[in-house]
Amino acid sequence: MDFLSLISLVLSAIAIVGGAILKGSSAGALVGSAAFVIVVIGTFAASLMQTPLPTFIRGWKIAGWVFKPPPVNPEALIEKIVEWSNVARKQGLLGLESAVEKEEDPFLKKGLQSLVDGGEPDAIRSTLEVELDTMEHFDTQAAKMFEGMGVYSPTLGIIGAVMGLMAVMQNLADPSKLGHGIAAAFVATIYGIGFANLLFLPMGNKLKAIVHGQTQIRVMAIEGLIAIAQGENPRNIETKLKGYVHH
Repeated sequence: MDFLSLISLVLSAIAIVGGAILKGSSAGALVGSAAFVIVVIGTFAASLMQTPLPTFIRGWKIAGWVFKPPPVNPEALIEKIVEWSNVARKQGLLGLESAVEKEEDPFLKKGLQSLVDGGEPDAIRSTLEVELDTMEHFDTQAAKMFEGMGVYSPTLGIIGAVMGLMAVMQNLADPSKLGHGIAAAFVATIYGIGFANLLFLPMGNKLKAIVHGQTQIRVMAIEGLIAIAQGENPRNIETKLKGYVHH
């Protein structure tokens, strides 16, 4: 669980609601169903126009990573690769067949299978790097979908404010409605800028960071698998891979 994301949501709510109260308004003044419809549904519609369907689906699948990112344990992966290298050194690459059956990660499983099949190191590297680049690009584009929503949201907030002011202009003959109407009009602006800067843009940036972290781990895995294919000493492999771990 990423507690920083949870803390961010709480502090964001405190900043907006607390700020409104300290400015002499009220929490209820921030509630506007029309503003919510214009900003949220409008932003959602814009993201549908911008994003291909597979990327859109992937974006919402990985959205949960903001609060519960996929587990990443480079130390455990290094231990696993060193163990594989010891097996290959003692039993040959065919001795890794049992490891292929046990491995759950599709990327590692594919690399191990290539080792068992006797693939050349350069061919294995090329195959895995192409797959890695494809995975990284797809997930990065999915993360950028939220950045796009962060761009559209403030503009939709301005549209909501203008529409609210248009409604106010139609009631100029009734001064009692002007103050409430103007306040309600600007709620859409708060929604647009607030969702963009406190939710959508931070989500996009965090997801891109998570994707980058996963890519680094897989790059490390590729280097380990290639080292096994080249018959390097397990100690040397461990030393090389520890260079990818940041403390």
